[in-house]
Amino acid sequence: MNYDDFAELYDRQYDVYRDDLHFYAGVAERVGGRVLEIGAGTGRVTAFLARRGVSVLGLEPSARMIERGQERARAEGLRLDFVQGEAGTFRLEERFALVIAPFNALMHLYTPGEQLEALQNVRQHLQPSGAFVFDLYVPRLGAMNTLRHEGETFYHPDGARTDVFLIQRHDAPHQMLTTEYFVDTTAPGGAVTRRPYTLTQRYYTRYEVEWLLRCAGFGPPRVTGSFQGGPVTEASEVMVFQTRVE
Repeated sequence: MNYDDFAELYDRQYDVYRDDLHFYAGVAERVGGRVLEIGAGTGRVTAFLARRGVSVLGLEPSARMIERGQERARAEGLRLDFVQGEAGTFRLEERFALVIAPFNALMHLYTPGEQLEALQNVRQHLQPSGAFVFDLYVPRLGAMNTLRHEGETFYHPDGARTDVFLIQRHDAPHQMLTTEYFVDTTAPGGAVTRRPYTLTQRYYTRYEVEWLLRCAGFGPPRVTGSFQGGPVTEASEVMVFQTRVE
């Protein structure tokens, strides 16, 4: 997916998401050393870690997302480090004590080949016994093929209003979930403009991920069903994986 056009909407949608921040900060502080964040987006997690004194480098494929991240940093008086690149193909001279992939970053790897390539590449960028920590959401599918509004409304200083509508389509044999967004902005005079975006994610099963990690050279992961710990259950909305280089 090309996130360049999606950057502004992404920032508005997820700027207030806080569920994972203290978890990743705690992991970084326990591990110590330099952190690489895969799929840094506009710097939501990157900025939080930097404010906590963590030395972090954000890897992000979208140039526009990086620009938004730098705008965020300047507004908050922070200095954030980003590098543009893809999870499976980036090459850095540096080796890290910890690599993190927050907020479903690995769900943009669509085939087993892409997934294994990315995990092996992450492993190559870790120090001996370095840690790899990431989360993946457990799909909670709403009404498929139905246009719906899930409460996302944004108000602009000039009086305009933006509403986000979406349609989801589920491709179960390929474990794909495609979300089509329709972003409608109503000007103060009543004129409406619509911008469409499409987001496709490849979701995972728990044991599929465990086998992928083993194939890529990682040890048996600790898997929890929330950022606070506890087992993965039918009610879990997220799977959190913590592993190390073997």
